[in-house]
Amino acid sequence: MQTLKKYALIAFMAASTIACKKDKENIDTEKPTIDISAATAFPKQCSQIKRGSSFTFRAKLSDNVALGSYSIDVHHNFDHHSHSTEVEECTLEPIKKPVKPFVLVKSVNIPGQPRQYDAQFQIDVPADVDPGNYHFMIQVTDQSGWSIQRGISVRII
Repeated sequence: MQTLKKYALIAFMAASTIACKKDKENIDTEKPTIDISAATAFPKQCSQIKRGSSFTFRAKLSDNVALGSYSIDVHHNFDHHSHSTEVEECTLEPIKKPVKPFVLVKSVNIPGQPRQYDAQFQIDVPADVDPGNYHFMIQVTDQSGWSIQRGISVRII
């Protein structure tokens, strides 16, 4: 009888362990990517943008699992602060105080949770904004919450 209880206990423990074992979840541990190397990508480091014109932001976004959203932040760099992620340095104009700087902050949800997405977003630059050095920040976030930024220096002329 003791042996039967012993084997029953072992069988119960083994069954419990097997029943509670879950498949290992695939956890996303990779950040998404921003590719602006294509000929059609815009803007690129040191691009010039005319006041009073429109341009289309273009970049290839990708992730190993699923993309979630991207955001664009354009702000002046009249004080020469830096968060550029690019190797190439652009020529900076002298430090100045902003009067009417161009500012844009826009978030875009990426539909359908794709792994690759060709981002395109039209941007209108008013004719009366301050010309000069600006930062064009791109941030991409995947469905798991991982994000990456690219900081591009541009000039509004």
